[in-house]
Order: sequence, then C-alpha cells, then structure tokens
Amino acid sequence: MYDRVADLPLHVEDCAFELRERATSSGFDRATTTVVLSGGGETGRGEDVTYTNEAHYALADHAVDLSGEYTLDSFSAVLDDADLWPEPPDEERFYHYRRWAFESAALDLALKQADTSLGAALGREYDPVSFVVSTRLAESEDDDPPTTDRLDALLDVHDELAFKLDPTPDWSDDLLTALAAYDVRVLDLKGLYETEGVEVTVDADFYRRVVDALPDALIEDPNLTDETRPVFDGREDRVTWDVPITGVESVEALPFEPEWLNMKPSRCGTVESVLETVAHCETRGIRLYGGGQFELGVGREHIQALASLCYADAPNDVAPGGYNDPDPSPDVPASPLAPPSDPSGIGVGFGDPDK
Repeated sequence: MYDRVADLPLHVEDCAFELRERATSSGFDRATTTVVLSGGGETGRGEDVTYTNEAHYALADHAVDLSGEYTLDSFSAVLDDADLWPEPPDEERFYHYRRWAFESAALDLALKQADTSLGAALGREYDPVSFVVSTRLAESEDDDPPTTDRLDALLDVHDELAFKLDPTPDWSDDLLTALAAYDVRVLDLKGLYETEGVEVTVDADFYRRVVDALPDALIEDPNLTDETRPVFDGREDRVTWDVPITGVESVEALPFEPEWLNMKPSRCGTVESVLETVAHCETRGIRLYGGGQFELGVGREHIQALASLCYADAPNDVAPGGYNDPDPSPDVPASPLAPPSDPSGIGVGFGDPDK
C-alpha cells in the first residue's frame, strides 16, 4: 500500500500551526495543533494529538523550516532529523503523535498537488463509515455509582447508536445487567496505560464480571497476568489491542494472534508504518477498527477516511467530534457517516452532503 503513495511529488513552501482547545465529555480540556503545510497553491493538514496542552502552546511559536522539493518518502526521511519539539515531550509515545501530524499533512498536500485522493491512489472506494460512540458512564451529583444516564442522553440524540465503554471496578452487577440492553460493541479495560488518571485496576474478578456480563463485546487492552489470563481462555477471539499497536512488529509481538485490532494512525507515527500495518493485518485476516484521540480538527476526518477505505463496517471509534462535547448537539450525524462526494487529499467531509 505504501508503494502507491511513496513516490508522490511534494512541494513545500511554508509550515504553520493552528491551535485548538475544547472541553470534553471526559472532564478535561483538550488542546491539539493542526500542522499546515502549503505549496503550489494547495494546503495539506494534519493534527497533533499530544495530550500535554503545554506542548501545543510551545509549538505555536516554534519555527520549523521544511521548504523544499521532495517525494512523500524523502520528506518522511527529512522528518527523522527535523526539530519538531521545542521542549522534549512528557511521554515517549507523543513523538509518534506529532510525527503523524506532519506526515499526514504531507500526504494530504502531496495528494492534492497530484489532483487526486487517497482512495484513488490506493485503488479503493470511500464507503459509508459505521461508528460507535466512546464515552464514560454518567455519575450522579451525589457521588453515587456510575449510571446509564449518559447513554440515554446520547440515544435521545440518535436512537440507534452503538457504544464503546471504559469499565471500572465500581461497576456493579446491576449496572452490568442494565448495560446488556444497550448496543455495546467494545469494552476498553485500559489495562496497559501507565498515565496517571487513565490506568484502571487490573483485577481478575473485575475482568471476569465484565467479560461474562457482555458476551458480544470486544475486550480491549486487558493486562494479561497469571491471574487475569485464565479469564480469556477460549475467548481470545474477543481480545483486541490498542496501546501496544505501533506498527507491524508490535502486531507480531502480541501474546497470541488477534482477531481484531484498534488502528490509531497517530500511534504508528509515519504513513509508511500505518499503511504497512493495515496491509499486514489484511493479509493475515486480522480485522481492524478505527480509534480516535479526541481530535478537534482534521485529524478526526483523517481517521474516518482511513476507516472508510479499509474497515468501514467495523465498530469504529471515529464518531464525529461533536459526540465528545458534554452536551452533543442534535445536529451531529448518525451512523453510518456518508463519505464525501468529491474527495481530495486524504479525504474530508464525512457526514456532510455538501462536501
């Protein structure tokens, strides 16, 4: 797949940054940076989804000179030594997140300069994109246990939504029984995060209660220990991975061959790694679904575009950004998202009939 885009000519005249910020339904303020590359009368965009807001503030005033004539592949090689970080990131994974912003902006620009789209370059059609809504469950103002109130509020917006949820040990058996009435496609155990405030307790009893209560849901990122591994005996086909997936080598290093994986381009970093990983999984019969990073701008449409081309019918965690708002507007599109009628570059305008 990468060979189809690697030799695209790329002319870069200018590099600029656009900062965005927004409150989210998960209780934190999100900042991202759109990397804007321009040249030859065209503009390409990519989004840096680094989770440290200060890193975006520092980048806003940082000068990065990438002007020149390239192929997409040679531009990627130049990025290996480019000064993309005024200050070192808090976490190693953020290097990939920012790299993807520059790489996707370059791919977007190269495709537009060639007057084509990613779909045309790969020989694939943009299909309608099915999505799930990823959300935390609502808690009452009296600090009572989590409830299904958030799901009910979202179903008031669109009554056929499916969900990706983040279980926590305080989920009662009654809550799990109630959740069986909802269309829950993925349960993210977050067992492999080390970030404070994101990681979830690794406990075999907790895992078993969740896995047994929602038998049709995929189980993402369990932490497999001597105690938790037996929970998944005979149910390996439900286990899927997100945090470890950074390229083909990471797929091959998993404890067993998966049936499903969460594809987040930002985790892979480069266009080459993203497309090689997709191709590897297609060859091995590993099914993919798209994953999001609370994108605020074009990055959301880029992950929608990749899903549209490669895994459109999967439980894609690529819902329009409006679903991340504390109170989603009734105007947010329903699933599936209609593809753009006249795509260019990577492809933007999903769910918008006028694009």
